[in-house]
Amino acid sequence: MAKPKFYAVAVGRTTGIFTSWSVAEAQVKGFAGARFKSFTTRAEAETWLKNPVRLAAKTKTTRSSATPGAATVKHPADALVIYTDGGAINNPGPGGYGVVICNGEGRRELSGGFRLTTNNRMEMTACIEALKAVAGCGRPIVLYSDSSYLVNGIEKGWAKSWRARGWRKADGAPALNADLWSELLDLLSSEKVTLHWVKGHAGNELNERCDQLAVAAARSSVGDIDYGYEQNL
Repeated sequence: MAKPKFYAVAVGRTTGIFTSWSVAEAQVKGFAGARFKSFTTRAEAETWLKNPVRLAAKTKTTRSSATPGAATVKHPADALVIYTDGGAINNPGPGGYGVVICNGEGRRELSGGFRLTTNNRMEMTACIEALKAVAGCGRPIVLYSDSSYLVNGIEKGWAKSWRARGWRKADGAPALNADLWSELLDLLSSEKVTLHWVKGHAGNELNERCDQLAVAAARSSVGDIDYGYEQNL
């Protein structure tokens, strides 16, 4: 007789521990950012579910920086290197963000969360809080995010175009998260910042750490309110 397995779903349509793969699969298949893992005992599944951080894969990479976990992007030697991540459980749902700031000598971590928000808002909030923390540093800033929505919105000029049209897209539809885009554009106007996309959950140490911070914040954010989101519900 095959040994039973326990499937822990940390991020999915329904979270928890399941003893049937077909049931667990229904919670994660096609769900963006799903996080799950199988175990041979319920105790192991429960332990992981309390802190569902993916272990960094052991991969060989050529880095252009001495910063642990840095991506292969060349940047000025005096640059501040920042990694950010954010997400919401069940999206929308309780959300959190995580930030790691590397200044060449050490690193600083930031995190926070809200009782109800979205993945995209948390990705943007992570970037905003990071830039607030280093405002006026006088150094070039290289910021890595695994959010295409965030990086493309800035680097491809989408957000500036939406603002020029009164926060409307080219088809006339309202641009979502205008409050955060506006704040982010203001911050970027006063700092020398370059955004780069990095693949999430691919063994990048600092991206994984940001994810860990974001998940922990989301799970503990029972009272904080994302007013920009909830006032539009």
